[in-house]
Amino acid sequence: MERLAGRIMLSSGLRRASLGFLAGLLTVLALPPFNIFAVPFLTFPVLVWLLDGSSGDPEHGPLRRALPAFALGWWFGFGYLLGSLWWLGNALLVEADTFAWALPLAVVGLPAVLAIYYGLAAFVARLIWSDGAARIAALSVAFAGAEWLRGILFTGFPWNAIGMAAMPVPLLMQSVSLVGMLGMNLLAVFVYAAPALVGTRKGMGLGLTLAAGLVAAHVGYGAYRLAQPALPAPEPQASVRIVQPAIDQAHKLDDRERASVFEAHLALTAAPAEGGKRPDIIVWPETAVPFILTDNPDALTRIADVLQDGQILITGAVRTEDAGAGLPPRYYNSIYVIDDRGQIIGAADKVHLVPFGEYLPFEDLLSRLGLNAIAAAMPGGFSSAASRTILTLPGGRTLYPLICYEAIFPDEIGSDALSTAALLNITNDAWFGDTPGPYQHFQQARLRAVENGLPMIRAANSGISAVMDARGNVVSGLSLGQRGFFDTILPARTVLVAAPEQQRRHALALVLFMIVSAILSRFGLVFRQN
Repeated sequence: MERLAGRIMLSSGLRRASLGFLAGLLTVLALPPFNIFAVPFLTFPVLVWLLDGSSGDPEHGPLRRALPAFALGWWFGFGYLLGSLWWLGNALLVEADTFAWALPLAVVGLPAVLAIYYGLAAFVARLIWSDGAARIAALSVAFAGAEWLRGILFTGFPWNAIGMAAMPVPLLMQSVSLVGMLGMNLLAVFVYAAPALVGTRKGMGLGLTLAAGLVAAHVGYGAYRLAQPALPAPEPQASVRIVQPAIDQAHKLDDRERASVFEAHLALTAAPAEGGKRPDIIVWPETAVPFILTDNPDALTRIADVLQDGQILITGAVRTEDAGAGLPPRYYNSIYVIDDRGQIIGAADKVHLVPFGEYLPFEDLLSRLGLNAIAAAMPGGFSSAASRTILTLPGGRTLYPLICYEAIFPDEIGSDALSTAALLNITNDAWFGDTPGPYQHFQQARLRAVENGLPMIRAANSGISAVMDARGNVVSGLSLGQRGFFDTILPARTVLVAAPEQQRRHALALVLFMIVSAILSRFGLVFRQN
């Protein structure tokens, strides 16, 4: 191992950049749908050894000397993000005549820009680098900071944060309810990078002991939380039907097919339930209604004809709003709640829109160049809601709505969610076909349930649809591309105290890092500049 570490440290030029890129690219195998948990234990040590050998000209100041580390971090991040985001290009091919030109920007350009965060992480870590286990702690806190910034700057895009790789199954998901994604990113990088100490020896005993202790605590807490009894189900129990029509996105966009798309949803809604017990709540995916529902009273009548007494339909739809005299109407990506008389009794609009997907940043400038938002069929794209609206159903049951990729943002879920019965995530992943994208999206939604101690109802046009309990276990679901529906009982909340809010999780994550650093310092392994 020492020989291998030495060869990697001494690599240079294109070989060094290639090793960084390949290490990042292979790390993707730890993500869904592959979930090869062990891969980062191989790739992160390579990154550490590359950083060990990245010292710049000693005659320059510390910032200049750390610049080679930035390049290494960028190459690692570019490989990781290219390998985990390439499927975004599939959305551009749905209307290839209009958007195929943007494929290089989405597939290569976006990963190249996002990789800057990883470059900054390596740069900061190198500034406080050392010879022992403390450099592993430096790398972990720098990566955690970079992932936090990636989730908030420029509207944020925390897709496939590094810590997600450490949570492939419910047993390994439960720690996120204590430390949040910030803490998981920090602790995961420390554990993944710790084997690098075998190749350099100094600090090996303490570093590997700490890493092993963190793994044991991670697994142990997961086993403890999964063993806790469930809360008694609230009365009356709600039965839920999830409709997954698996309609091809090109078909959905065809104006001539609107009626057939709508009827496909209605047919699955009207299908008889197994055992004869009808569901109380039916959930359709994002933008399931292929027209402006309030402009089509006949459609509301058809919904009323299909729903039985007391049933409620929750559906994704485009909502329109008058913007005033002389101004074009505003459009919102919304959720409607519709009762058995065909009346809209509740609505919630999407708060966090997808840039270039649902709206066009710098619209005045870019629209003059002929650019449009990809997923918005109307001029100007969608408008965002000023705040999130909790959905209240007849009988008083409440749901916390998350439309599409809002479920990847931990901070999108406020403390008011803790008073609701469940999280509700509707999405349309048909844009991305049979690629890793829908699997990764599903996994991140699952983590939101565990973080907040709440069950989740998830309806996706093409999959993956599921009802999950508060520990991330799938109660019932449909796989990617499967057409149909399923009926199930909405699980209860977790028996444990409600998960701490994000701010408290962040504070706990920082405390954990301070404890690790203090232990390292106690043994004389303090941070120092080269």
